[in-house]
Amino acid sequence: MAACGSDGARVYPARGVVQEVQPEYAQVVIAHEDIEGLMPAMTMNFDVPDPALLAKLAPGQLIDFELEFTGKAYRVIGATVRGTGEAPPPGRARDPAPGPGDPAPDFELTDQDGEPFALSQLRGRVLLLDFVYTECPGPCPLLTGRHVDVQRALTPEQRGAIHFVSVSLDPERDTPEALRRYARARGADLADWSFVTGSPETVDPVLRSYGLGVARQPDGNIDHRVLVFLIDREGRVARRFLGLDHEPEALAAALVGLSNAEGSGGAGR
Repeated sequence: MAACGSDGARVYPARGVVQEVQPEYAQVVIAHEDIEGLMPAMTMNFDVPDPALLAKLAPGQLIDFELEFTGKAYRVIGATVRGTGEAPPPGRARDPAPGPGDPAPDFELTDQDGEPFALSQLRGRVLLLDFVYTECPGPCPLLTGRHVDVQRALTPEQRGAIHFVSVSLDPERDTPEALRRYARARGADLADWSFVTGSPETVDPVLRSYGLGVARQPDGNIDHRVLVFLIDREGRVARRFLGLDHEPEALAAALVGLSNAEGSGGAGR
């Protein structure tokens, strides 16, 4: 049962096995059981704001943990190690994600209107690139909603220099029509935002090129990292954001800064 946390957030008890600890991002990846009232069992990354808590976590630990849901982000705020858990069978090794200064891998897919889409066709504009799927029960709707807030914060002039791109993590179910419904239901303005999909054979290399290892669970849910890229006008990765614990204002400021820059993208993580 959820309890009330600070600032109206809800805190949920949970259990899972630690898969990865990522100190550079203040994140932990947990394969967790069903979290009653919040989300089904899946593997995903969570923010850990307390460095001391993060330092106590290690892969393979079976933990009971407290998950704070603010309505915009998921944060692990407490954890007790119960032993060594049995991790799920390892999946495909994750490909490295491109970092700041690297060329953003190009791709050709299909947008929400059924039209051909290539990332390179947007060269000269600053891009926000994310990865979602329409039946996601956890972070994807939150991520899209946050980026809708970013889009709405931009002036008409700024929006003319910035474009949003969302790649489907679930091409088997995410048809162009499904992506269009998802986008409209969440208030995305498709004049400056492309939701793209394709066959699994065409989408999978795109996901791997951006370091998005995905795994489908028996119930149809997809385990994945929440990873966002900002791409400069020359087609280079300028910044990466992992997880949900970053504010729309920070994203909007970073996008505007890139659109105003004369040359290369800025540093980021």
